[in-house]
Amino acid sequence: MRKVLIIFHSQSGNTEAMAKAVARGAESVAGTEVTIKRALEATLDDLLECDVVAIGSPDYFSYMAGAVKDFLDRTYYPSQGKVTGKPYVAFVSAGGGGRRALDSVERLCSSFKFKRAAEPVVAAGRPSPEKLIECEELGRSLAQSV
Repeated sequence: MRKVLIIFHSQSGNTEAMAKAVARGAESVAGTEVTIKRALEATLDDLLECDVVAIGSPDYFSYMAGAVKDFLDRTYYPSQGKVTGKPYVAFVSAGGGGRRALDSVERLCSSFKFKRAAEPVVAAGRPSPEKLIECEELGRSLAQSV
């Protein structure tokens, strides 16, 4: 059974909708168990026990949400050497471009030595039905990467 962890932060519901779409996509792959958690509730054990991880954040001031940064801060040192090469994907909701927030997530994933499993998804504002389909495909690709 492959284990997928999806962590996210959302205030408006936009990133949460994307996270749920990623989960639907991952769950469509047989033999996949999905855990979806808000970033402030996710733990080091969640990260260590999963096979792959999806990280979702809104764009706040051209950076990832503080809650997502908090998760990455809390898990960085104790996970070193234990998550190298772990596949990941990223998704961002943004009122504007979202590129800089995405870059901040990907930069930290690089510090963890995660391996990107698929191209990220960025949605401007409320994710359109097409963007949610992209998120489902993102989740499916992530689950199939192990």
